[in-house]
Amino acid sequence: MLLLVVLVSLTFDYTNGFHDAANAIATAISTRALTPRVALLMAAVMNMVGALLGVQVAKTVSEVITPPAGLHGLTVVAAGVIGAIAWNLITWYFGLPSSSSHALIGGVVGAGLASASSVAWAKVVDKVAIPMVISPIVGFVAAYGVMLAILWIFRRKNPSKVGRRFRIAQTLSAASLALGHGLQDAQKTMGIIVLALVTTGHSDGKGVPWWVIVACAGALSAGTYAGGWRIMRTLGRKVIEVDPPKGFAAEATASVILYLTAYIWHAPISTTHTITASIMGVGATKRLSAVRWGIAGNIVVAWVLTMPAAAIVAAVVYYLVHFFGA
Repeated sequence: MLLLVVLVSLTFDYTNGFHDAANAIATAISTRALTPRVALLMAAVMNMVGALLGVQVAKTVSEVITPPAGLHGLTVVAAGVIGAIAWNLITWYFGLPSSSSHALIGGVVGAGLASASSVAWAKVVDKVAIPMVISPIVGFVAAYGVMLAILWIFRRKNPSKVGRRFRIAQTLSAASLALGHGLQDAQKTMGIIVLALVTTGHSDGKGVPWWVIVACAGALSAGTYAGGWRIMRTLGRKVIEVDPPKGFAAEATASVILYLTAYIWHAPISTTHTITASIMGVGATKRLSAVRWGIAGNIVVAWVLTMPAAAIVAAVVYYLVHFFGA
């Protein structure tokens, strides 16, 4: 059963990769700074590297609930991850860039509530709910400011030359964002596997085994290379018309937020929320109507629904398992 939970968790990590691959490379592809396959390969490699750079977020995720010991606890963890996978697949099908991070947290909390497990609500509020609200706001405002600075600094330069230079800069900013995605998202799956190991007495929860780090990094990287073309179209073309300076400003802003929240706040924030809000922020510098608010509204609805929807699916999975006597 422990092996099954680990495999289910790595499956989630894989879906996280192809669901969130768009986060790092959609704008770079839409501006033709990178070709799709080169962008995917770069994102996969940087996701792998980022996943090896820290475990602080993993520790936060592993402490969200305290499931029962033994087989019952493993059932709770598995139900939570299955809830997250289900929501990932639903939003991927409709091309909506929802948060895999919050799907996972929502699924785990939903399974925890269904099983009457202890939920660390203070940690959920401090490390999940508050960052969930703050990170997109900071992303929008900061990207708006960065884009205004770029427009002012290069106001007298030749637009075509500026565009060519920012295409080169976008290669670096996309790589930086992919690194931040690996740093954040692979750690969330690490936290779930550590939770399963603690439940069965195979870990004290104070560290993350090396094999867990490598497995999660590999699954996320493989999923990223598989690509998420539906979501790439939404982020790269449908929210705003992206050019290389806008793409660079959005990616650079989002990457800094990912690094700061991982290393300083230890909070599992959403790469999706952060980059999408940053894209909206740079688009708003042209005029507010440049942002296609109808598409943006659909994305926000998916954000709001993510945690409760994943929680409901996870609770249903948990009850079904018990209904059939497992």
